Amino acid sequence: MLQQTRVETVIPYFTRWIARFPSIRQLAQASQQDVLSLWEGLGYYSRARNLHRAAQIVVEQHKGKLPRDVRALRRLPGIGRYTAGAIASIAFGLDEPLLDANVRRVLARVFALRDPADSPRGQKALWSLAAEHLPKGRSSEYNQALMDLGAMVCTSKNPRCELCPLAHLCKARELGLQEKLPILKAKKRGPHYILAAAVIKRRGRVLLAKRPTKGLLGGLWEFPNARVVGDPKRSVAAALRSAYGIRVRGKATLGIIKHAYTHFNVTVHAITCDLVSMVDNQRFHWTPLAALDEYPMGKIDRQIARALD
Repeated sequence: MLQQTRVETVIPYFTRWIARFPSIRQLAQASQQDVLSLWEGLGYYSRARNLHRAAQIVVEQHKGKLPRDVRALRRLPGIGRYTAGAIASIAFGLDEPLLDANVRRVLARVFALRDPADSPRGQKALWSLAAEHLPKGRSSEYNQALMDLGAMVCTSKNPRCELCPLAHLCKARELGLQEKLPILKAKKRGPHYILAAAVIKRRGRVLLAKRPTKGLLGGLWEFPNARVVGDPKRSVAAALRSAYGIRVRGKATLGIIKHAYTHFNVTVHAITCDLVSMVDNQRFHWTPLAALDEYPMGKIDRQIARALD
């Protein structure tokens, strides 16, 4: 949950999650919809799907207990080198390094790393430093201390060097480079897309579509939508006919929502539509308006749902 997400945001989600799934077995037995519903609002939904599938594999192959071996941990969905190192060192006390954004920043400054910290060469150097300085038998305390140091003292902006216990060792501070390190590769500006989302009502129900299990927002429910060119209200009919094989007639704009994803931005025009015809499709579901809260959605679709009577 803490990947790409702040601690204060995670805490209430974690509390609800543990109350609902107090064991790996209970998580493994849950439906994907239950898992995604509890995760809704945290974003990066592949984390929830991976966690769910990993729990199922742990039950099927490891008798419901996390493996203590780093290689076995990394074979579980969603567990990479950092997460495996964190579990192995913090949960099991194994002498394994870890490298998150905070540890990366501390090491890059202490050793004045000049290679971009997010480049393959920089990553290799940082992992080597993390392993080289790991105190045997104290990996749990050491790794957590470095993460906390990066989060609270060696911050990305305005580092509190006067409070840092490593200040006397820090080459970046010695060279006056603490504000300039770590070096990170410049991020490219992502594209912007215009989408039209159709709000199609019929006898107290609204038409939803389920997204494919894999990919962005996988397994969540959405209002049928597609990219458009030109006036969204005029283009929605052609766009949905091409994307879903359904025919609609655009009526009025319900709202306009802007949202930024990791690699691109969108502006979504929610448009009320009359249904002309549709094909049978297992992705579609006529959902009672009163039950929309029971269907896990991304932020954009949840805003549209809340705007409905």
